[in-house]
Amino acid sequence: MTLVGLAQIALVFALVLAAALPLGRYIAALFSDNPSEGLRFVAPVESALYRAAGVDPAREQDWLAYTLAMLAFSASGFVSLYAILRTQAWLPWNPRGFDNVPPDLAFNTAISFLTNTNWQAYSGETTMSHFSQMAGLAVHNFLSAATGIALALAVTRAFVRSSAATLGNFWVDMVRATLFLLLPLSFVVALAFVALGTPQTFAGAVDAATLEGAKQTIAIGPMASQEAIKQIGTNGGGFFNANSAHPFENPNAVSNALQIWAMLVVSTALPIAFGRMVGLPRQGYALLAAMGVLLIAGVLVVYGAETAGNPLFAQFGVDPAMGNMEGKEVRFGQAMSAMFVAVTTGLSCGAVNAMHAALTPLGGFVPLFLIQLGEVLPGGVGSGLYGMIVFAILSVFVAGLMVGRTPEFLGKKIEAREMKLAMLAILILPLVILGFSAVAAMLPAALASLANAGPHGLSEILYAYSSAAGNNGSAFAGLNANTPWFNVTTGIAMALGRFAYVVPVMAMAGSLVGKTRAAQSAGTFPTDGPLFVGLLVGVIVILGGLQFFPALALGPIVEQVLMLAGKTF
Repeated sequence: MTLVGLAQIALVFALVLAAALPLGRYIAALFSDNPSEGLRFVAPVESALYRAAGVDPAREQDWLAYTLAMLAFSASGFVSLYAILRTQAWLPWNPRGFDNVPPDLAFNTAISFLTNTNWQAYSGETTMSHFSQMAGLAVHNFLSAATGIALALAVTRAFVRSSAATLGNFWVDMVRATLFLLLPLSFVVALAFVALGTPQTFAGAVDAATLEGAKQTIAIGPMASQEAIKQIGTNGGGFFNANSAHPFENPNAVSNALQIWAMLVVSTALPIAFGRMVGLPRQGYALLAAMGVLLIAGVLVVYGAETAGNPLFAQFGVDPAMGNMEGKEVRFGQAMSAMFVAVTTGLSCGAVNAMHAALTPLGGFVPLFLIQLGEVLPGGVGSGLYGMIVFAILSVFVAGLMVGRTPEFLGKKIEAREMKLAMLAILILPLVILGFSAVAAMLPAALASLANAGPHGLSEILYAYSSAAGNNGSAFAGLNANTPWFNVTTGIAMALGRFAYVVPVMAMAGSLVGKTRAAQSAGTFPTDGPLFVGLLVGVIVILGGLQFFPALALGPIVEQVLMLAGKTF
């Protein structure tokens, strides 16, 4: 590691924080029960949409109605996207004449973009028409992100309100998240990407003459607009198979830093908004501090592992001075590649500017483990916040057991019902990840998709189902996921990771919003200081370790031990 590399990482984090502070205040004002005077422009823009949709914005919903509205909206989104993919050959904006997407791949892709996973078992430039990219995939980049934000705000209101019955209106939250947060940010960032060299055109392709005199067809299209919401909405699905390693999606070092910034800014702002909405700004900073400690640690471990390199390379005469550059872009370098790896998996983004399968075993362990922790560092837009709140509730429960007091979080008593629902949500990820991975590790049809045997092959399987259930979308290259088995099972894993997780969380919010918010007293365990931050970090790490360490020990950990011993499997 170098001081220059560490300075680059620190600068990007500082720029994220500088933007997230005012953005968090804006989000809190936008979604408060009484928007401030400066946001009066919202109402006239919204009113026409509500009239057309038959929505009464003043009519709020309890947790069940809010959740059912979200599920109905998601189901209609799945049907519409699946229909677009299955009929794209007959739809407009198909200049290269792509065929309809096969049923199992269309199922997988529709679930993927619906759940903010954006797992791509296909090459975008050779599979999707411009219509599918824009009217299908890019639209759901906005809507899936807005859905996550809406759910996070509903959970936030459970702590804002006292002895209430409702958590807001799903349709209002969706509209505001889309129109007044995601769209303006995406418009500005898309213009920046165009200025930095990312194409934005409806042309299908251009032909270039190679040095050998042959003809090469180069795909182009509406990339900058999709790139912006891909990062801001922590979606991650790229126009190209190479994703953010492709020079059109990510032309240079400046665009790379902008991509990392765009990934982090909204998810970092949401804990700040949470603190302001509950009237305790320090509480938001405490949640953000816990996220930051683990994310920064992940970045540094990946950076250290990759700059240390692979001792096996020296046996073949490879200069170890640059560390492990396999699968990385020289124009980004080790530091910003390592930061991208950790950030995209600490979030639920899944965009990549380096091939994760080419990382050292320890470098590959970090993104795998960050996903398995529940995508809360700081997680996807919205989903990271409500996931962190679940961990915070578990932490105060543990603290209550230590001191023999009834656990409270922000004045709301945490009782048996809330703990049962929190544990039900927490157990979804290990059940889905380890269950499907165990079956795939024994099934010949699944094993046939592996490019590697032994611990690295197990890591490929674990990563696939971790990425799917965690709604991340990145992959260990080497696994052929475009098969009926993986398309169907990862699709199911994505749906369970999104909806089977959030339904008990919403039920928990419905229980908490009905409780009286008690004032803090001298006996209240403070949840906005370093002690709570340390406890929260410990609970997240220990819970992740207990659930996944045995499987990780058979994959990247044993592979790291073999590498250090100068051996391969």
